[in-house]
Amino acid sequence: MARASTRPTSRDVAQAAGVSQAAVSLVLGDKWRGRVSETTARRVRQAAHDLGYRPNLAARNLRLGRTRTVLLVVPALTTEFFAGVYTGAARVAAEHGFGVVLYPSPEGVGPARNPFASAQAALDGVLASSMAADALTAIRGDQLPLVMLDSDPAGSLGAATVNLDITDGVRQIADHLLGLGHRHFLHLAADIPSWTFEIRARELATRLATAPGTTLRTAPAPISIDGALTAAATALRTPGRRPTAIVCDDDKLAAGAYKALRRLGLRVPDDISVTGLDDLTLATALDPELTTVRLDSELFGERGMQALLAVLEGRTPDGGDIPVELVVRASTAPPGAP
Repeated sequence: MARASTRPTSRDVAQAAGVSQAAVSLVLGDKWRGRVSETTARRVRQAAHDLGYRPNLAARNLRLGRTRTVLLVVPALTTEFFAGVYTGAARVAAEHGFGVVLYPSPEGVGPARNPFASAQAALDGVLASSMAADALTAIRGDQLPLVMLDSDPAGSLGAATVNLDITDGVRQIADHLLGLGHRHFLHLAADIPSWTFEIRARELATRLATAPGTTLRTAPAPISIDGALTAAATALRTPGRRPTAIVCDDDKLAAGAYKALRRLGLRVPDDISVTGLDDLTLATALDPELTTVRLDSELFGERGMQALLAVLEGRTPDGGDIPVELVVRASTAPPGAP
């Protein structure tokens, strides 16, 4: 009776299968090929199944120097986007026996306190957004196997980068608005010094410059509804030709733009069209519903984790940016539409 209540060990499996403990370790660690026979491997697996044996992963990981844990460093969780990134990353990690520790940088961007006494001792690798890149130095994450998300491939700290095709997303927005006849634009730009926002500004200016007679003003804004409201209202009160379209770096900024326009007695899209970028739940909560670019955050997390696993295994991660899609809704119309 005492034996039945005791957790079975690898020694028990070895005795039941009639093999050595070393053979059990090889078979259950999936390293048996070429070292023990297939018949022996089947016998070991059957004995482990019959006994209800489960390897002690903690002890095995200590021997290997591996914790099978990775850190996901993101900006403060102010939107559902990074929740989606975590969901996708954790799904792929779980399929490979890894866990994911989510660490949002407390101030959104900038340095962060080390969540571990020694990050290198506690982690196998790091997956990090460029918006929280400064946090890596504080946790010594840049000294671990590292994959960067939404980061400049030419200047990345990481062994690999995984990006959404933001450039194409901005191009789709610009082409949509130009196709409607818009020529006078306000860019409500996130005031965060990050590569992902820099390329949005650069691509928007480049694309609009291809159409004759266009004008573009830029209003930096914190990524908050109140901050966007203030920035948009100030820009719209500035003397000069009023824009017919406001291009926002994300959906939250677009929500602030909506509020600013209503306070100024202007209508969306009758007086001014508005676009966002992300396709958060907020996009369809706004009235009228927001034209925006859909970013697949879960796929982003999945691809990031797949890249990190490849780096940990010494493989070259798959390349190519993740496609994005313009979703046209009721917030855009030709300028001066009734």
